[in-house]
Amino acid sequence: MEFIQFDRETNYIRDFLSLPRMLYTSKDNMEDPGGVKKFLLGTHPLSKYFSLDKFLICDGGKPVGRFAVTSYPGDDAAYFGFYECIDDDSVARFLFERAIIFCREKGFSKIVGPVDGSFWQKYRLKINLFDRPPYTGEPYNKPYYFRQFTDNGFTVAEHYTSNHFHSLEENYRNERYEKRFRQFLQKGYRIESPTDENYDRILDQVYDMIMELYSDFPIFKSLSREDFRDIYGSYKLIMNMSMTKIAFLEDKAVGFFISIPDYGNAVYHTNLFSIPKILKTKKTPEQYVMLYMGVLPEHKGLGRTLVYSIMQELSRNGCPSIGALMRDGKLTQHYASEIVTEVYEYVLLEYNL
Repeated sequence: MEFIQFDRETNYIRDFLSLPRMLYTSKDNMEDPGGVKKFLLGTHPLSKYFSLDKFLICDGGKPVGRFAVTSYPGDDAAYFGFYECIDDDSVARFLFERAIIFCREKGFSKIVGPVDGSFWQKYRLKINLFDRPPYTGEPYNKPYYFRQFTDNGFTVAEHYTSNHFHSLEENYRNERYEKRFRQFLQKGYRIESPTDENYDRILDQVYDMIMELYSDFPIFKSLSREDFRDIYGSYKLIMNMSMTKIAFLEDKAVGFFISIPDYGNAVYHTNLFSIPKILKTKKTPEQYVMLYMGVLPEHKGLGRTLVYSIMQELSRNGCPSIGALMRDGKLTQHYASEIVTEVYEYVLLEYNL
C-alpha cells in the first residue's frame, strides 16, 4: 500500500473526492464535494484559521482510504478528519498507524476526531441507527468506522444524541410548557420568526449569542462575524422562517432556535435534478431538523418557551422532527422527552500521544 501526502495536485484531489462515491449510494452520500474541494485547496472561508495536511492510502493505484489532519496555532491537539476507508482492517490499521506517526513527529499531544477541519464544519462519528436515511446536517459515516477507530486505539471522549420526535396532533398541549411560555410573555419577552428583510440583522445577533454560548464546547474555535455571515447567510434560502424562532427582551435577542426542512443529501449535491426536489421539500417538508438552540444564561427557563413555540408550529404542520446533535449533560437532551421515538448516537474520539 502507498501512503501519499499531497498538496494541490489535481489527480490526488480527484482521488480524495472519489472515495465517498465509491463507498456510499446516491441516497446516503452526505459529502458536499465542492465544499471539501475548497478545504483541500485552502479557499474555504474557514481555511485561514488552520493548517490542513492531506493524505491518501492507495492500493494498486486505487484509493482505499483518506484522511486529513487539521492544526491550529497555539493548540497542541491534532484534529483528524475527512476520514473514509474501505471495510478492510489491514487498510484501516495501515492508515491509522501512519496518521499517529505523522502526529507524533509534529509534536501533538493528542489526536481528536473525526473533525473535518472545524467545529463549524462536520465533526463526530455516528454509531447507531444506520438503517435510517441520513438527515440534513447529520455527520453520516459507514457503520464499521467506529470499530476501525476503537480497534486502532481511539477512545470515546464525548457523546451526543439526536432525538426523533413523532408528529404532534393539531390540538396537542403540554400544560407545563404552556405555563412557562405564558410566564415569559407576561415578563415582556417576544418570540418571533425572522423574515427575509431582517434575516441579516438577526444573523448578527445570533452570532453574538453563539460566540458566548458555544465557547465551552469541545473543539470550538472562534471565527469572525464576516465569515459567520459568509457560511450561514445562505441558510435563509433553505429555511422555512416559521420554524426558526428568536426570543427578544427589550429588542435585544436573548435566545434562538434554528430549524430547517430535512432535505436529506439534496442540498449537498445541487444540480438540475436536485433543485425541483429541494423546492418541493421546502414547500411541503416531510420532517424538520432542529439544528441549533441557545439561551443567554441570565434568561434561565427561556429554553422551554422557545421549544413550546416550535411545538406549536409542529402541531400546525403535522411534521415529525429531529432535535440534532445534543451533547450529553445539556438540558436540551430532555426537552419534550414524552414524544421521543428514537435516539441517534454520535461520539467524538481521542488518541493520547
